[in-house]
Amino acid sequence: MDRFRHEQAVAAIDAANADDPDTLEWLGESRPKELLHAELMTRWVRRLDPDPTEAQLLAARAHHLRRWALHRSAYPEGRAGYLRWRKECSRRHQADVAAILADLGYDPVEVARVQEIIGKVDLATDPQVQVHEDALCLVFLQTQFTALADRLGDDKTVEVLRRTIAKMSPRGRSEALELPLGDRERAIVGRALA
Repeated sequence: MDRFRHEQAVAAIDAANADDPDTLEWLGESRPKELLHAELMTRWVRRLDPDPTEAQLLAARAHHLRRWALHRSAYPEGRAGYLRWRKECSRRHQADVAAILADLGYDPVEVARVQEIIGKVDLATDPQVQVHEDALCLVFLQTQFTALADRLGDDKTVEVLRRTIAKMSPRGRSEALELPLGDRERAIVGRALA
C-alpha cells in the first residue's frame, strides 16, 4: 500500500462526508453523520480483521459517501421503497469513490475491489465483504438503534433487527452482544435473537 496515496484518498473521502448536514451526537460532540459512520466503520473493520486490505479500509471509509445527497423521501414509503433507495445509494457511493480513487491514480482493479466490497458482492462467500457487513451492522447498533426503536416501536424494531442479525457472522453477533446497550435495547436484541 502506498501510504501517502491512501491518506490522500481517506482525506478526500472524509472531506466529502464532512459536508453532511445531518449530525449525530457522539461522545458529547455533534458530528457530521456520515463522517462519524466512516470513522466507526474503519475502527470496526480493523477490529474484526486485524490485517485488512487497503480495499477494505477504503470501502469502510466510503461505504455511505455523500449518502444525504439522495433523499430517502424521494422513494416510496415501506420496505420496497427503502430497498430501492438503498440500492441506488450503493450505486452512487461506488461511482463517487471510483472518481476519487481514479483521480489519485488507483488502477481499475483496485477501484473495482473497493466497489465490490461497498456493493456487498458475494456477501455469503467473501470474508472481506462479510467483515464489511458486520461493521455496518455494528455501526448501526451503535448510532441508530435507539432512534429507530423510538420511531418504529419495539415490535417492528425486533423485525428489523432479526434481518440485521441474519446478515452477520458469528463474530459480528458476538461483538454486538458486547456493545454497551441500555436495558430497552438489550431487551429488543434478546427478542430478536430468540
